[in-house]
Amino acid sequence: MKNRASKTADSQIRLVLIDEHVLSRAGIQAILSSRPGFDIVGEAEIGSDAVALVEREQPDVVLMNLGPKGNKSSLDVVPQILMASEESRVLILMESQDPEMQHKAVCLGAIGVITMDKPPEILVKAIERIHAGEVWLDRSMTASVLSSLSPAGKAKKVDPEEEKIKALTERELEVVKLVGEGLKNRAIGERLFISEITVHHHLTSIYSKLAVADRLELIVYAYRNGLAQLPH
Repeated sequence: MKNRASKTADSQIRLVLIDEHVLSRAGIQAILSSRPGFDIVGEAEIGSDAVALVEREQPDVVLMNLGPKGNKSSLDVVPQILMASEESRVLILMESQDPEMQHKAVCLGAIGVITMDKPPEILVKAIERIHAGEVWLDRSMTASVLSSLSPAGKAKKVDPEEEKIKALTERELEVVKLVGEGLKNRAIGERLFISEITVHHHLTSIYSKLAVADRLELIVYAYRNGLAQLPH
């Protein structure tokens, strides 16, 4: 696997575009190529060719467009992409605001989701934020996920949540904050000077104390309760 340090030292964000449709890829490429700071190092259709491209180029950001007929199975390539390039960050572009698909995308390792009805400026901003290590979830989509995670869309009472949060150790609060910033376990370990295994143990404890099932629920919980900053 190519070492990130071997890349040309510059300030450009190296991108790989994954999209089933040539015309769609060309449109996105035209948008991004016209902006300073972006270097599109390759493009491919969803599948093994995309994984091979990512492994070869080790991009900073992988922009994956599910297209108008995108389905959940298309997201199954995300873990393969992240195995091919552990430091790459995946941003999913989808046609509609589908909380279920967004949930699956984040659970599989994507740290950003944006819909195709957004203007080019928002796409550029999302890529920049993803590259900076933040999580990008559209506010309205986050609200939909919040509703799906709460019975009948009702907010939980404040007091029980305060008690849960008080049960977290100082280190666990630090881990929650970094998860909210989009960091993976290895990066969290490096930031906190602990092993990746220790990060995993902290997350297991956090999931239990906060009664959340997975990383996405933790991110949403952190945003909802002020433990991490919601992307703008």
